[in-house]
Amino acid sequence: MKKIRIALADDHNLFRKGMASVLSQIPDFELVLEASNGQELIDKLTRRIPDVVLLDLEMPVMDGVAATEYIREHHPDIKIIMLTMHDEDRFVLHLLEKGVSGYVLKDADLDEVEKAVHRVMQDGVYLNDFVSKVMHRKMTSKATVVKQPSLYNSKVVLSEREKEILKLICEGLSTAEISEKVFLSPRTVEGHRLRILEKTATKNTAGMVAYAFKNNLV
Repeated sequence: MKKIRIALADDHNLFRKGMASVLSQIPDFELVLEASNGQELIDKLTRRIPDVVLLDLEMPVMDGVAATEYIREHHPDIKIIMLTMHDEDRFVLHLLEKGVSGYVLKDADLDEVEKAVHRVMQDGVYLNDFVSKVMHRKMTSKATVVKQPSLYNSKVVLSEREKEILKLICEGLSTAEISEKVFLSPRTVEGHRLRILEKTATKNTAGMVAYAFKNNLV
């Protein structure tokens, strides 16, 4: 069984070492590199490419946002999970739009981190209850309801099936779960997902979800 290669970047040495220790105990994980800031992470990517990066938001030298932008441009296949103490709504959608695949708070259980890694590898995005609630607040806020972006009216036209599948993706369902719910094969569901990505001009599922909530597509 192929192991999932993990990189961990966090400037707090005690937290990073503790996290590295527990990650190494998960049978299908392989911790391939550690870094104390974004620049060190990027430098080490020249020697070893991970499947998933667990990335702190605030770090010296180069923070998580700048590191995310670099990784998305130069290593688009790497999945990024932001692992942070920041639980403010304003961070979540912004980081998803930047290309982060998941957003997990540092006080989460290890089981959630493990689940997040598996989900982003399988479906490209991990939406936990915290992120879903942030998106719901964004969607139902007065500002969001009143403002109808012209981009939606003029450029993004989704079929009813695409809208249905996009809504289920935004609810955090996996491809397999969506397949069962709408009675389509996983391959067909994936085809719809790719067409939605193309229509919304987003680079990955996480960005598509953020775009959907920001532009009232769901």
